[in-house]
Amino acid sequence: MGNTITKPSIPVGISACLLGEKVRYDGGHKRSKYCLDVLSECFQFTPLCPEVSVGLSIPREPIRLVGSAEDPRVVGVKDPTLDVTDKLKEYADEVSRTHTDLCGYILMKGSPSCGMERVKIYHKNGMPNVAGSGVYAARFMKNNPALPVEEEARLNDAVLRENFIIRVFTYYNWRQEVMTAPTLHKVIQFHSRHKYQLMAHSYEGYKQLGKYLAGEASKQPLEAVLEKYILDLMTHLTKRATRKSHTNVLMHIMGYLKQDIDAETKQDLVEAIEDYRTDKVNLVTPLTLLKHYLKRHGSEYIQSQVYLDPYPHELGLRNYI
Repeated sequence: MGNTITKPSIPVGISACLLGEKVRYDGGHKRSKYCLDVLSECFQFTPLCPEVSVGLSIPREPIRLVGSAEDPRVVGVKDPTLDVTDKLKEYADEVSRTHTDLCGYILMKGSPSCGMERVKIYHKNGMPNVAGSGVYAARFMKNNPALPVEEEARLNDAVLRENFIIRVFTYYNWRQEVMTAPTLHKVIQFHSRHKYQLMAHSYEGYKQLGKYLAGEASKQPLEAVLEKYILDLMTHLTKRATRKSHTNVLMHIMGYLKQDIDAETKQDLVEAIEDYRTDKVNLVTPLTLLKHYLKRHGSEYIQSQVYLDPYPHELGLRNYI
């Protein structure tokens, strides 16, 4: 994606409290150092607070989810006659219509409006029920099923963090490379460059989408292909890549060098990949060595693989997985 962290500037939605805006029910914020100090270098954040946007004051009476996990209501904790459920759903529809440029969204965990999952839901008598999603978040995600969405707290997990950022950059690439002037040929080119990225997350998805583009896609209307491809791709990418799946990809990529490297170099590469597989080093170690030899001997096809440089290396994400 280029060598500097300052570009591209990818539009990403975020719960406003995570940017330090004092919009929470108690007049406070939940400033995220990682979002502000690191991700803001490559993400152009759009702060959104559904609760304030639907007319609730700062500070305000806290609200909570009440009812069933499938269809909870958002009501006041002290005054249950305060019900902002429908307003929050309407605001999610509005944001979906007006912010079509977003390539990702970072939500505030535990919020009855913005929580992505595991948000407490209560019975009407005040006793805890099952957990679910915040009403605004659930509606927004339903409206935008392919869009990468994550909770800020989960970005503390190195694997989840890398997974989310991979998805945001992939979605951004899709918008830039395909959707500006879409053709089936561009979809196939895009898939070709993202093959090993997909393989690292889902070998099954890698096979399925390849088969689809090689056959059925040519018989369908372009609009249907675009919709199916990006939804399937982003769904497969939500699956966490593992050391085993990364090792499989590294070995596949090394196969492109077999004819061009000597036995000693090949042994060095195999040992670096094995050290990664057995948890002795992180992904950046075998990948750096592999990229060194690919630069000299790799074909244009393998050098074009997004897997090798899915985001600016300054983010340092592969130093931790």
